[in-house]
Amino acid sequence: MFVAASLLFVPGSRPDRFAKARAAGAGLTVIDLEDAVAAADKDSARAAALNQVRDAPGGWAIRINAVRTASGIRDLAALIDAPVLPEVLLVPMVEDAGDLAVVAGALGEKCPSLIPLIETPQGLRHALAIAGHARVSAVMFGGGDFSGELGVELSWEPLLAARQQLVLACAEARKPAIDVPFTRLEDAAGLAAEAARARAIGFFAKAAIHPAQLPAIHAAFLPSQDELAEAREALAAYEAGGGRAIRFRGRMLEAPFIIRYRALLARHEELSNA
Repeated sequence: MFVAASLLFVPGSRPDRFAKARAAGAGLTVIDLEDAVAAADKDSARAAALNQVRDAPGGWAIRINAVRTASGIRDLAALIDAPVLPEVLLVPMVEDAGDLAVVAGALGEKCPSLIPLIETPQGLRHALAIAGHARVSAVMFGGGDFSGELGVELSWEPLLAARQQLVLACAEARKPAIDVPFTRLEDAAGLAAEAARARAIGFFAKAAIHPAQLPAIHAAFLPSQDELAEAREALAAYEAGGGRAIRFRGRMLEAPFIIRYRALLARHEELSNA
């Protein structure tokens, strides 16, 4: 089950950065074999990633290449033979649940949990079936490729409708949705604003491409002490009122709001124990 509030990507071609990335405090550290790695470096990056997982297991994920590419097929072949697999595999450019069936079928019972990336309109159209696959623990919005498909800027407004559709599909499948990384590394205010917006529409986590982005992401996605205190107070008041609608902090408190408060407290507990 995916319970992290953040993912941090590190290029598979930079094994010198693996330990630093792991120590940065992300919920999940992802060694990237796809976009961050040049074609000439794919083989060495794959070997470095699998060696890292073998030598220091625990807390690692690997993003393989798309399973419909030669590099993705080579990634799967190496994973089949690997003595130790990462806890999570990120699978890019997933356009239907059949892509996940290929990965799960190749790896069999040792298949880790999967996080597919929805990066195309076709993938978004099949998002519910993708999210509902038995091996899927979360779904990530691949906004960079999606913006390219639409011919728009990688920013909030042009991709809002796609984000909302993905969140709805994940909610129906009962799987967490993960938001795309914020690529403007010098824009701390923009990162904080986008992270807050992503959480507000239902995302559970956001990916990062630099350790310096993690504090802002955690501030947005980890329940604050004020939120936790409000949730506990609301639950106590609701139970004291016999489970009936009551007035609480100037507004009506009834069952649907209690569901949200309970979910917030449960997420805090999960993150605390992760």
